[in-house]
Amino acid sequence: MSISTVLVANRGEIARRVFATCRRMGLGTVAVYSDADAAAPHVGEADAAIRLPGNAPGETYLRGDLIVEAALAAGADAVHPGYGFLSENADFARAVIDAGLVWIGPPVAAIEQMGSKVESKKMMDAAGVPVLSELNPAEVTADLLPVLIKASAGGGGRGMRVVRSLDELPGQLEAARREAESAFGDPTVFCERYLETGRHIEVQVMADTHGTVWAVGERECSIQRRHQKVVEEAPSPLVERIDRLSGPDAARDSGSASGRDGRGMRARLFEAAKLASEAIGYEGAGTVEFLADEQGDFFFLEMNTRLQVEHPVTENTTGLDLVRLQLQVAQGHRLPADPPPMRGHSIEVRLYAEDPAHDWQPQSGTVHRLDLGATGDGHSTVVEFAVLQEPGVRLDSGVVDGSVVGVHYDPMLAKVISYADTREEAAHLLATTLQRAKIHGLVTNRDLLVRVLRHPAFLAGDTDTAFFDTHGLDKLSAPLVSEPDEKLSIVAAALAEAAANRAAARVGGGLPSGWRNLPAQPQSKSYESRTTGKHEVRYRITRTGLEVDGHDDLELIEATPGSVTLLVPSEPRGRAGSADASAADRAQRRVRRRFEVARYGDSGSGSGLVTVDSPLGPVSVRRLPRFEDPSEHIAEGSLLAPMPGSVIRLGAAAGDRVEQGQPVLWLEAMKMEHTITAPATGVLAELNVTAGQQVDVGTVLAIVQPDTQE
Repeated sequence: MSISTVLVANRGEIARRVFATCRRMGLGTVAVYSDADAAAPHVGEADAAIRLPGNAPGETYLRGDLIVEAALAAGADAVHPGYGFLSENADFARAVIDAGLVWIGPPVAAIEQMGSKVESKKMMDAAGVPVLSELNPAEVTADLLPVLIKASAGGGGRGMRVVRSLDELPGQLEAARREAESAFGDPTVFCERYLETGRHIEVQVMADTHGTVWAVGERECSIQRRHQKVVEEAPSPLVERIDRLSGPDAARDSGSASGRDGRGMRARLFEAAKLASEAIGYEGAGTVEFLADEQGDFFFLEMNTRLQVEHPVTENTTGLDLVRLQLQVAQGHRLPADPPPMRGHSIEVRLYAEDPAHDWQPQSGTVHRLDLGATGDGHSTVVEFAVLQEPGVRLDSGVVDGSVVGVHYDPMLAKVISYADTREEAAHLLATTLQRAKIHGLVTNRDLLVRVLRHPAFLAGDTDTAFFDTHGLDKLSAPLVSEPDEKLSIVAAALAEAAANRAAARVGGGLPSGWRNLPAQPQSKSYESRTTGKHEVRYRITRTGLEVDGHDDLELIEATPGSVTLLVPSEPRGRAGSADASAADRAQRRVRRRFEVARYGDSGSGSGLVTVDSPLGPVSVRRLPRFEDPSEHIAEGSLLAPMPGSVIRLGAAAGDRVEQGQPVLWLEAMKMEHTITAPATGVLAELNVTAGQQVDVGTVLAIVQPDTQE
């Protein structure tokens, strides 16, 4: 059947990704959107858009009946489900087909068979695919611990819980069921043995309607948080190592005669993935996921009957546009007998609006700027939604400057993907691109991603699902910018602000900031950093140049409202002997550095967000007003809402005694549960919320009166 117009039953980044291929193929596009997404980029980029009234997924993107109606109303003849939401919902696929539309996905029967992780494991076991045995939650005993609770109807970390004691099993089961119901509309969960460390390996498959099944290539997605992937790459470092050790020609040869049963790990993975696909008569794009150990043994986890979030790394290492292939297979086209060989290496990271240093708290608010230097014309090192044919960086994002990240959906801002001839080069290219990116407005996991990409263990390919625990989340999530460099960036922020004030002045705007005929007190501006606290910049601009308290030998070259150029002493910090160098020697070693400064949300008091970008790294601080507003004082022991959300459960009542770290209440935001704990041992003096109440970020939820010590 021929396709002319495609409706994407999804939002954000994946909708834009599918639209990009549709445009290249000359196909029309239709978007659907919730009220929260009315101004989202994917809506404006489509040829037509249909509103789904409401905000929550359950009343919008999970309403298959409304989406089918939208496709018919807009004149679409095909539906692409993207990933998440209804992408693996057999009833939705059936409704699309029954409406006379082309379903860009696998057969309904295949979705049904793989839709239950419990039943799919039984089927894979019968087909000869190695599996981990499934456990009935009611039959879990102490000798089976630890176990992993998983949602039967979906993935992405929703509904997953690790249980290490029988006492916590009932509560974790209930929490997992709530998350599964919220995310997938199905509360069914099951358990399996949990391996504390392992390698998450998956194989991309593509099958046509004529019996050809491709194992396109494998990916490794071992670095995860909350059982959700953060870093993905192709090919897998583990598979490369196992096959390299098996024989000199095994690493890229899927027909190698080495390894267990005479074959390499890649060959065995590809065979297992093909067996899984053939067992259910699969068609279209899909992914067979495995959990592997360091020796190269692996076990079936699940089959995702859709396109994966991390599909770009496979595209870059094969040259294939997987969305194009999905559309072609849906129209009955034949695949060639064999897929193209893999080449080079590709790494993807997921840029989230979240704070890894504070229990991965998701963030909401305005993305003032997201700039990696991307262009759509291929003339930049960074391109959008394109299969990379030579070394570079690709950006797949659902947000643009000015986009608002709400609480109803996943807080992923973008996928940033590198491609290079070698893994080391791909890692360095991606890390540098991320560090120099202008990401303004929200706290993100950018610093964590850069530190992971530069970590010796990652560069050596020593990654597993316990990577953050092994190497310390506190170290990996530490700011990229050193404290001395942060202070220098804050000086630049103060000088740019002074230049902005001069530019806006109606009188004497051409004079230097703070200029006097006689010596005067230094000017002062104050800022607050999330990590290092308050900073006061005291400076003078005199006849002889710039004087900044605590910063010797700085020379101001230029200051504008948007940028500051300084000559900075270049002595290596901490190097023996540098402290003995004379002032003249240090002055001769000064380096010219340029800082780009942006300000957002300035009010009459002068407060607001200030960002400073330079090769030293990104710095974001809050401009403090000259005078504090007493009404904004927060009482000691206050529990503040870290994000907007809904109070779903209370763990204590006003007047109760609580221990430090004890759960006081639970918030639901962005389809995940977040526990709010007591900051100290004492009495819960105030509880200001009730179950079911909606709260904004910064709301004082409760106050704990700490114990006093003699």
